[in-house]
Amino acid sequence: MCIVIESHFNSGSSVRAMYDVIINGGGPVGMGLAIDLGQRGLSVAVVERYETPQPIPKGQNLTQRTVEHFHFWNCERALRTAHPIPEGGGIGGITAYRTLLGDHAQNWLDRSMVGDFYFRAHARLPQYATEQVLRDRVAEIPNIDVRLGWSGVGLAQDAESVTLDIAPRQGGARETLRGRYLVGCDGSHSFVRRAAGISETAEDHARQMALLVFDSPELDTLLARYPGKAFYNVLNPENEGYWWFFGRVDHGKSWFFHAPVPDGVTAETFDFEGLLHRAVGTPFALRLDHVGFWDMRFSLADQYRKGRVFIAGDAAHSHPPYGGYGINSGFEDAVNLGWKLAAACQGWGSESLLDSYHEERHGVFASTARDFIARFIRQDKEFLERFDPDRDADAFLAAWEQRADMDEVINFAPNYAGSSVINGGVGRPSARGDHRHEARAGHHLSPAQLGAGGNVFDVLGEGFTLFLLDGDPSGQAARFVEAAEALELPLHVQLSDDLDLRDRLGHEAVLVRPDQFVAWAGRNGDAREILSTVTGRDAVEGRIRRNAS
Repeated sequence: MCIVIESHFNSGSSVRAMYDVIINGGGPVGMGLAIDLGQRGLSVAVVERYETPQPIPKGQNLTQRTVEHFHFWNCERALRTAHPIPEGGGIGGITAYRTLLGDHAQNWLDRSMVGDFYFRAHARLPQYATEQVLRDRVAEIPNIDVRLGWSGVGLAQDAESVTLDIAPRQGGARETLRGRYLVGCDGSHSFVRRAAGISETAEDHARQMALLVFDSPELDTLLARYPGKAFYNVLNPENEGYWWFFGRVDHGKSWFFHAPVPDGVTAETFDFEGLLHRAVGTPFALRLDHVGFWDMRFSLADQYRKGRVFIAGDAAHSHPPYGGYGINSGFEDAVNLGWKLAAACQGWGSESLLDSYHEERHGVFASTARDFIARFIRQDKEFLERFDPDRDADAFLAAWEQRADMDEVINFAPNYAGSSVINGGVGRPSARGDHRHEARAGHHLSPAQLGAGGNVFDVLGEGFTLFLLDGDPSGQAARFVEAAEALELPLHVQLSDDLDLRDRLGHEAVLVRPDQFVAWAGRNGDAREILSTVTGRDAVEGRIRRNAS
């Protein structure tokens, strides 16, 4: 048995004198956020300085979770068409010792291990291809205005609105945009972050890094020993824990490469072809197309919100491109913030709900940097200092084998346990966790088959979704619908007596947020209290009660 019940509310549709949300920065995170907001009916302006996506390959690996976003943004098919992975290509990685063609290599960051816990399969394509897919989708949504070739140059806010002064990149007269909220998705040197007065904490590793882009079909032939791999991490003692890192761009042809280099070197003063040959372990034919440099540093904004101004993606956090965390974290920022901004604009989200964006996403990225990326560097350095196959082969092999059991993919499970807008659950928002099919408050919903056909993800909408898996003998559905209507929030109720689904999710009642995270899981609960908590209303109402007394 499966019954669907909906609560509805009217958010109004009068012509606005200003945008609901202005986004400064139309890279992948900014465009993803625009789609998320635009599909919810909000009026959006996107300001982007580049008229076309920049052709430097980065942000290659899109996790299963990220492709879920593209599914809900209605452009997953376009994503896969834009840069299909050839048969046998894969997106897995390896770690090698000393050189790519050396005697010691092991699997690394095999995200297929957690595929059953997500609704969509992972993807791999250069960021510029991803950006084009998002731009094309934005063009299909009429309530999104895009200003390509423009940049934000001035910012002001008051109690009612925020204004962004914009200037054309090629010179000319400035204009002013006005909106209810502004989001800076404008990169690690974010104008919005600085103009809003948001400070950041940075950790400088005092390392200059090079980014090379090159063509080499011969390298593809050399790496045939690693089938199904797309990125390659080389641990060499001379780098003190930092990596030589290769990644595929166009399969079989083009590549990118990150490496630590001495301070002050330039493309003209350093033998980069020789460096590539040393990292691979043999000379090979190549054509070097691009040489760039970046500083090895971590940075994390101290706040993700300042009044009506928010920041997301690299504007809020940046780190070395180790492990594919960057673009995927930025997309998760957009999805977390999108529904909360929509809730505020539509009248059913509180200031506390908006504040929870910082609480949840700041906590997750702090953990990502500390528990994963920085730990990679520290542990790799310690390993290289302690073990050397030329000095003690047995000790090295034992330690190398032990490294293979350190599965970061299994442990990387961003969650919002303990968040102020999660009902139930203990802890604090973190990137570290585990993967289970059981529905847990603050954790990502695991896909599950519905008894009537399809998947639980097929019935998730733009609002909250409540699964009642006991046939609802107590009339809990009616109580939740009544509470949702009183709070003017969108709620979809899915009734089922499917025992298999209940066993998989582990609860008789599961409430899912618009970003596919579990907001509450249990049996019978106070509908008004639960919905108030997950929209931040309990904090607001608590302050009102305290002020009244």
